Amino acid sequence: MAEKVDRRVRKTKAQLRAGLARLMQKKSIKEITVKELVEEVDINRSTFYLHYTDIYQMLESIEAELMEEITHLVADYPLDPLNNKESSYSFIEQIFTILDHNKDICIALLGKNGDMAFVNRIEKLIADTVLHRLSVRLPKDNRDIEYAYAFCLNGCVGMIKTWLSSENQESTQHMAELTHKLIDNTTHMYLEQALR
Repeated sequence: MAEKVDRRVRKTKAQLRAGLARLMQKKSIKEITVKELVEEVDINRSTFYLHYTDIYQMLESIEAELMEEITHLVADYPLDPLNNKESSYSFIEQIFTILDHNKDICIALLGKNGDMAFVNRIEKLIADTVLHRLSVRLPKDNRDIEYAYAFCLNGCVGMIKTWLSSENQESTQHMAELTHKLIDNTTHMYLEQALR
């Protein structure tokens, strides 16, 4: 019986999440009401309040789950972007897999009505991991690595937005390979010049 209840809860939360993602593609989170969301997914308000206190708390909960998934991924892949191609590629492919599994809400979060604070937290998490590992290979007074990293990171965010919005979406493997090549080429060219 508990499994049936759990399945029902997961289904309800998935419906609410999909509804919120659809609404966020049209308007800001500040403009979305509980009434509008429950009408969008055809459930009653009391069911919504069984799981969340309001729209903001619901979005926080969704973001926390995504953040936890990405945090675990970063912990599971001890990246060395300069020496371990296989580890870097696997890490990037897993990022794309997470994005693909959460496509609807990721499109909403990265869109014009999205939550830039959340995007910034993910960027900071990855920057603190990858940028730190790159910076140990460079002279301590070389700040250009931050610019090179920002260039790569913002390029990746643009690629992700385009990929998620594409009707004929390429595979996660294809995107990981393309991303790895672009980052690898940019990083190696930069490092060659920086270390001269």
